[in-house]
Amino acid sequence: MKKNAVIAAALALALAVGVGVYMQTGVSAAPASTFVLLDGSKKSTDDLKGKVTLVNFWATSCTTCVGEMPKVIATYEKYRQQGYDTLAVAMSYDPPAYVVNFAQTRKLPFKVAIDNTGAVAKAWGDVQLTPTTYLVNKRGEIVKRYVGEPDFAELHKLIEKLLAEA
Repeated sequence: MKKNAVIAAALALALAVGVGVYMQTGVSAAPASTFVLLDGSKKSTDDLKGKVTLVNFWATSCTTCVGEMPKVIATYEKYRQQGYDTLAVAMSYDPPAYVVNFAQTRKLPFKVAIDNTGAVAKAWGDVQLTPTTYLVNKRGEIVKRYVGEPDFAELHKLIEKLLAEA
C-alpha cells in the first residue's frame, strides 16, 4: 500500500514538473542575448525593455509556425501603437535564404533574427520545439512561455494587462 502511494506521489510530481515545463508561468529575467537581425544589425535583450515583447522561436519548415504567423502579425498590428513589439527568431537549422524569402513574401512587419549558432535558443531555455513563444514585460522579464500555438484570445488579454502596467 505504501509503495503505491509513493508511486502515485512520484507520478503526480513528474506530471506537475512536465506541465510546468510546457506552460511555464511566473516571472524571470529574459536571458542576456544578442539577436542578429536579417539586415545584419543587432538587438540585445536590454533593447526589449520598455515594451511588451513577443519573442517567437520558429522555423520555415514548421507547419504550426507558418500557420500561426498571420495571427502573430495581426497581434503585432493590433498592439504596436501601444508599446508592443514582436521579435521572430528563426532556428539555427533554418536556411537563411528561406528565412529571408519568408519574411519578404509574407511582408513580416516586425524584426526577424536568425539564430545562426543556436546560442539564443540555448540561452532561452534550450528551445528545441517550434513554435516556442515568450511574452516579455516592460521590465524585460519573461511572464509567459508557450510551446505550440498560443491561445491568441488569452494572449491578447495578457498583452493588454501588461501594456496597462507602469
